[in-house]
Amino acid sequence: MKKSTFLFIVLLIVIGKSSLKAQETTNTEFDTYKKGFLDKYWKLYPNWATLIGYHKYDSILTIPDSAQREKELKFIDKELKSLKAFNYQNLSNLNKIDFKLIETQLQQRQWEINELKAYEWNPSIYNVGEIFGYILSENYEPLDKRIKNISKLLDHVNEYYDSARSTIKNPSPEHLQLAIEQNQGSLSIFEKDLTDSIGQLKIDVKEKMNLFKKARKAANIIYSYISFLKDLKPENPRSFRLGKELYEKKFFFEIQSHFSSDQIYDAALERKEYLHHEMEKISKELWPKYFDKQPMPENRLVLIKKVIDTISIQHVKTEDFRPYIEQQLPELAKFVKEKNILYLDPSKPLKVRQEPGYMAGVAGASMSAPGPYEKNGTAYYNVGTLDGWNTEKAESYLREYNKYTLQILNIHEAIPGHYAQLVYSNQSPSLIKSVFQNSTMIEGWAVYSELMMLENGYGNDDPEMWLFYYKWNLRSTCNTILDISVHTRNMSEEQAMDLLINQAFQQKTEAEGKWHRVQVTNVQLCCYFTGFKEILDLREEYKQLKGPAYNLKSFNEKFLSYGSAPVKYIHDLLLLRDEQ
Repeated sequence: MKKSTFLFIVLLIVIGKSSLKAQETTNTEFDTYKKGFLDKYWKLYPNWATLIGYHKYDSILTIPDSAQREKELKFIDKELKSLKAFNYQNLSNLNKIDFKLIETQLQQRQWEINELKAYEWNPSIYNVGEIFGYILSENYEPLDKRIKNISKLLDHVNEYYDSARSTIKNPSPEHLQLAIEQNQGSLSIFEKDLTDSIGQLKIDVKEKMNLFKKARKAANIIYSYISFLKDLKPENPRSFRLGKELYEKKFFFEIQSHFSSDQIYDAALERKEYLHHEMEKISKELWPKYFDKQPMPENRLVLIKKVIDTISIQHVKTEDFRPYIEQQLPELAKFVKEKNILYLDPSKPLKVRQEPGYMAGVAGASMSAPGPYEKNGTAYYNVGTLDGWNTEKAESYLREYNKYTLQILNIHEAIPGHYAQLVYSNQSPSLIKSVFQNSTMIEGWAVYSELMMLENGYGNDDPEMWLFYYKWNLRSTCNTILDISVHTRNMSEEQAMDLLINQAFQQKTEAEGKWHRVQVTNVQLCCYFTGFKEILDLREEYKQLKGPAYNLKSFNEKFLSYGSAPVKYIHDLLLLRDEQ
């Protein structure tokens, strides 16, 4: 071997070792940085910290004023500069995701403060109910210790709502009404839940009376804030519509997809056409069963709607709505186990409860899972109540959530949907991936779970079950069309009702609820379809990669092992790992 060639090889080896050493050093330093970053982050956002199970700052109530926002901006600027100090290419694949998640989280909050400014026009963001309700309901430490922290929080409730009053400017009427309703829903926490808990304490009578007094004062402050909102008559109220520019930016930050909102809109229109085609076939098959020899409508939308409306009368009674959900969860878990779809940890509790008042007015069912710091916390399936509804409204709602649809809802919210996914997320070795959860991945998994269960025989391939699955999937598809159309294309209420009732076959009550939801939220309704499409695309790529070795359970568990990271990042890591 020539001396020059030998020296070149030696040089390559030295460079390679040096590069590996540099990568190892960078990753070690970045791991240290992440721990320090989270400690500082929770100090800045103590109430969020409490809600995900980090209880170091439980006694601190964040005051949402200009000083707090200025503090946030300084923190963000400093941390973004700190991130630039790391050589991104030297990071491991898993740390690259964490880097991007931290960077995006910081940039999104910076944009929210400087450009979105929802703190001015959305008064519903001011509500102390959630933090107090969480501390009271979660038994992460003895009640007396939790009440001590609550006592300190109570001292700042007035300051909190004073800040809200001075910040709100020309709110949209829709967000104004939502703020009134949700703060009214929070009152029971202070007037009943907290006082009941105080009554259980074995403490000095004087101390107990002082706590009762504080609880009463907090309730009065909330009553005063509600009165302030009711009296508010903005001269130039903001439109609830976000507008194209703000929407695109929020879509980028919140969805974190490699698709743009326009691409997702076009894909949703294509999916809607596919679903209509499949539903037409099933409706024609079912027509003789339910209508005997009656003439079949020629218009496919009329045909589908008539079949759906006829079958939808098969629903539970009002008083059986929540019990039915509770009874079905063990059946879903049994099916998942028998079909070897996914491992479910039997040690992780799941409880069905009535939806707390401070959550009312957005969705009728939801999952509240313990945070990544609270490994032994309880997951709650929140179910809205039909109490106080008139007969017509309740019947419309129950037809929407008939015996077929209610099963699909339970798959989505619980098993193997949100509940199962969030258990896996909390087990992720990366706290960053669990803390900065991507809603598109979370909702996408729940929507994907619905199809996966039916693909594996859930419902015994009954055409009725498939028909209502397609109707349900049409719901998430039309959510996307609705949200983008309303906030960027000026869709009217009349057009929205046509989409939801005549094209998505929803009951009037459900459609009216969705119109309300799209007025008080934005972008979030796109999470479902976007994540669903991304996961299905990824699964197909994974199938092609693995060939005969493909296994559904293996795919599901590998996918969930990355925590609640955006699908676009999981895509790259999952395929890269299995290529090696």
